[in-house]
Amino acid sequence: MSDLHKITIHEAHKLLKEKKVSSVELTEAVLEHLHKVEGKVRACVTITDKQALEYAKAADKAIAAGNIKPLTGVPALIKDVICTKGIRTTCSSKMLENFVPPYDANVIEKLKADGYVIVGKTNMDEFAMGSSTENSAFFVTHNPWNLDCVPGGSSGGSAAATASDEAIYSLGSDTGGSIRQPAGLCGVVGLKPTYGRVSRYGLVAFASSLDQIGPITKDVTDSALIMNSISGYDKRDSTTMPCEVPDYTKALKSDIRNVRIGIPKEYFVEGMQPAVRKAVETAIQKLEELGAKVDRNVSLPYTEYALAAYYILAPSEASANLARYDGVKYGFSYRDTTNMWEAMEKTKQYGFGAEVKRRIMLGTYALSAGYYDAYYLKAQKVRTLIKRDFEKAFGQYDVLVTPVSPTTAFKIGEKVDDPVQMYLSDVCTLPINIAGVPAISIPAGFVDGLPVGMQIIGKHFSEEMLLRVAYAYEQATPWHTKKPTIA
Repeated sequence: MSDLHKITIHEAHKLLKEKKVSSVELTEAVLEHLHKVEGKVRACVTITDKQALEYAKAADKAIAAGNIKPLTGVPALIKDVICTKGIRTTCSSKMLENFVPPYDANVIEKLKADGYVIVGKTNMDEFAMGSSTENSAFFVTHNPWNLDCVPGGSSGGSAAATASDEAIYSLGSDTGGSIRQPAGLCGVVGLKPTYGRVSRYGLVAFASSLDQIGPITKDVTDSALIMNSISGYDKRDSTTMPCEVPDYTKALKSDIRNVRIGIPKEYFVEGMQPAVRKAVETAIQKLEELGAKVDRNVSLPYTEYALAAYYILAPSEASANLARYDGVKYGFSYRDTTNMWEAMEKTKQYGFGAEVKRRIMLGTYALSAGYYDAYYLKAQKVRTLIKRDFEKAFGQYDVLVTPVSPTTAFKIGEKVDDPVQMYLSDVCTLPINIAGVPAISIPAGFVDGLPVGMQIIGKHFSEEMLLRVAYAYEQATPWHTKKPTIA
């Protein structure tokens, strides 16, 4: 089969289970395609050909013994912020360029237990700080729909790789939209779980109260399958919830009659690309046609303060989390000095990129004596108000529906010198992280050949409802079947 790299997880599982293809054959097909297009897309920091084939052979043995799970033998790419034992984990930073973790993240342990196959680690904005994957210390990733455009960020490598079939699926992380925004800009499905649904153990920390790991997939069914694998309590992450994990695939029903959907007006922001607005409104009309009860007069009034609050909270946590990179225990270390303090200073100067340093300085300032109450404490109070907005809305609605991004993918270099314009790319996604609720981005059309994403937001631990609405919309539209042509 010449198009093996194009299939989904559930299609691959069927072929593997029926022994119509082996994991080795599937992995070789994916790797062959990956090497063919990677020179143009630039999605991968590390490609693990050798390990991939070893994992695939092990998967084939398990399948031969009758031990097959939905992810067994299926090739995946992992965002390079998630620790993989024995495989370089760089966070796309010079600081960790040669760091090889001695342990696996919890999600990797779970994927290994399910017999997955790793084909590599994906490029990202350095330490997950950015909206375009232009902040990588190594190279810029390109959007497969238009190679002159960004794929979004910070999980841009994972989204671009999934869209261009460099793997059957990928994992990303989401602190302010870093799964959903690139998924939206690359025309794939991206799910940010409820904070505490998936363990953060082994996820290199950016902002610990906001970070979550989640799937980036070719369709909604695949997202449900990955959530079944990676969700659940982990004693090494005290923020994970000890609640039962449902079988998310049971939520995949095309019937959304009488589902109550709210459309918050604050998300149709000033400066939104008119064609993006139209595409999302057309998608909402489709949900109405499918029987959902849609209310367009919903307000989340504190949304307008979310961007300002986020860029105090996230950098403050980053400044604390990134203090560990001092050149002493691991990572880049400046050695051309006999002065300890200069060594630490130069390590951070040369090890971190401009955006990471910008956010460390913002956070350190917000937490400093005399400014803590004025900035950080006030931002935490705003966070509470934003959470209450969502709680009130979910008293009336099952889900909220919004755009993922105010624009389609922008040109590489277009916003790189204007941090505020870049930050505005996440204006529709970051309130969800502040509130800790789940949200999914699904393909909802195209504008001038570039994908548009629709975001479905739910209350805490309502991933089943998100998947149900997303699946119903997906099955009624052709967008998820479209593939980019990489010239």
